[in-house]
Amino acid sequence: MIVFEADREMQTMMPDEIPALIAAALEDPAAFGRVYDRYVQPVYRYVYSRVGSAHEAEDITSQTFMVAYESLPRYRERGHFSAWLFRIARSKMMDHFRRSRREVALEAAEHIVESGDALSSVIQDEELGRLRSLIGKSSEEERDLIRLRYVAGLSYAEMADLLGRREDAVKKSVYRLLARLQSQME
Repeated sequence: MIVFEADREMQTMMPDEIPALIAAALEDPAAFGRVYDRYVQPVYRYVYSRVGSAHEAEDITSQTFMVAYESLPRYRERGHFSAWLFRIARSKMMDHFRRSRREVALEAAEHIVESGDALSSVIQDEELGRLRSLIGKSSEEERDLIRLRYVAGLSYAEMADLLGRREDAVKKSVYRLLARLQSQME
């Protein structure tokens, strides 16, 4: 079972601290635990948003970190470690989908995010339903942009590295998508 009680330090780690963390993990396999603590929540949220099952998301997340651990000696810093890690996660999800032939809607991710008070939930239900419908009508590429940015919490630079696109192109795609969704909501 995946545990999400990582130190706040891991969640607020600066991007320039990651290479040192990777170097430490290469020297001492026990140090890989800090890499795991830093990235387990974003990877799990992203995977869960795609598969919709906590059990399957845990399995895929575990597989992701096993492959990352085994492949770490071959990792070369060419951008963002998170993009490398999310490539592994996407590959593991694609393996899963090939075996199971199913994927869930993006709104499944809301179940892993802490909800607010009951009154605000009731007030937002109608708008969320409309937004879900609009997102559901978006292309898979657009839904993946939303998952990577808002579910996994990747930066635009990390997304660009992962997707093999320029950062400004990814940012522009997200802004255009959000503008379109906002205008459709109005």
